[in-house]
Amino acid sequence: MKSNIIGREKEIQELEDVYNSKKSEFVAICGRRRVGKTFLIEELFENEIVFKTAGVANASKLSQLKTFYRELIARGLPPEKEEPKDWIDAFFMLRSFLERQKSKRKVVVIDELPWFDTPKSGFMQALENFWNSWAASQHNIILIVCGSATSWMMNTLINNYGGLYNRVTCNIFLNPFTLKECERMLQEKGFNLSRYEIAELYMIFGGIPFYIDKLKPDMSLSQNIDNIFFRPNGSLRNEFDNLYKALFKNSEDYVKVVSALYSRKAGLTRKEILETTGINSGGGITEILKNLTWCGFIRPYDEYKAGRGEDITYQLVDFYTLFYFQFIKPGRKSRGSWTSIQGKPEFNSWAGISFERLAVNHISQIKQKLGISGVETSEYSWRDNTPGEGAQIDLVIERADNTVNICEIKFSVNEFSIDNDYEMNLRNKIARFINLPRFSKSVQLTFISTYGVKRNTHSGIVNNEVVLDDLFA
Repeated sequence: MKSNIIGREKEIQELEDVYNSKKSEFVAICGRRRVGKTFLIEELFENEIVFKTAGVANASKLSQLKTFYRELIARGLPPEKEEPKDWIDAFFMLRSFLERQKSKRKVVVIDELPWFDTPKSGFMQALENFWNSWAASQHNIILIVCGSATSWMMNTLINNYGGLYNRVTCNIFLNPFTLKECERMLQEKGFNLSRYEIAELYMIFGGIPFYIDKLKPDMSLSQNIDNIFFRPNGSLRNEFDNLYKALFKNSEDYVKVVSALYSRKAGLTRKEILETTGINSGGGITEILKNLTWCGFIRPYDEYKAGRGEDITYQLVDFYTLFYFQFIKPGRKSRGSWTSIQGKPEFNSWAGISFERLAVNHISQIKQKLGISGVETSEYSWRDNTPGEGAQIDLVIERADNTVNICEIKFSVNEFSIDNDYEMNLRNKIARFINLPRFSKSVQLTFISTYGVKRNTHSGIVNNEVVLDDLFA
């Protein structure tokens, strides 16, 4: 095996362990669309894949069968074989094909697995039969299935309670790149961007390799953003509709939910989402919230209530979706160019929210800078909705060593200056927080910002700092 892959060290080790095992393996790789699932497999197993096929979006059972069959023919199945009439036939053809292969380990890849499972097609029953009646007992088959429809992968495959119950031997969820991995990818592509610019890109693309690969090194950052998003034929200008329709059935309701969450920075409870969207309160909303969470578009979190979670709040965390609603959504005022947008109120509003999400995405780096990497922690948000006296804390890190880090997160183009009013605001937040019932922990105010806090007569309130460079650890 070879690997020219950026990051993914843990996943590569898991897959190498699978390859070197002495038994057949059933591997499921999940992750949102464009995150790099196919690239990982093709790079790692380039010379070991004996069969690979991919489902076709919105295609019929007949079209999916033809795709499967023709890939078998292209890989060397004798062409005199008749086309399969159903999925049982198709998987028996795959079995016959694999029995002819002389490879020590036979890697079979079925990409976009959910698209094969058309209504009443019998695909899952045939896959179950293929694995249980033959492949599992061969000791040399590595079946790798991938899917962007993470909800389908979780509900239908990984949490299957039928014939495939507990059959997946290795389950990998592929996350977007970290800031450091984005930096490495950009450097390999020939870019020489500052970390501020890389953070700006991250707040747009969210560490999705496919999106980052759209950038051209012979253009400036602003030119790239204009070219990709603001030109009528920009390559990602229409990505929003494609993204949600490819992942979710009845995508209109999913869009309603993320639209509602976009309108409330701090997030909404389930009840508030129902009130805002008008979606029926039946089981549908539960499935929507679960699927959006699995795909990484929203995050559920407990609000800090004296050490215990109460009402779950849902928050929009997908960077591309936030960027789309702020700058690209049809009906928005013409933006001109990215350069002309920067520094304006709408840019500052977007950057502030997106930088908060960026920081929350790098909790392990924050803990490393604070020197608490080995300390067990829980992360929360907190808000006090007292009329006229409310307060909100972006991130609360509750530590097992009886300490709480109250994190204030601020995006700035230079050092952030704390004035008298802002110091009083911070002191008010801390006071309200430590006055929670039964609260008895030590509190540290942690300031997370791009370039740190400017030293002045008000900066002493900050106990410790995390700056942008720390998030690249």
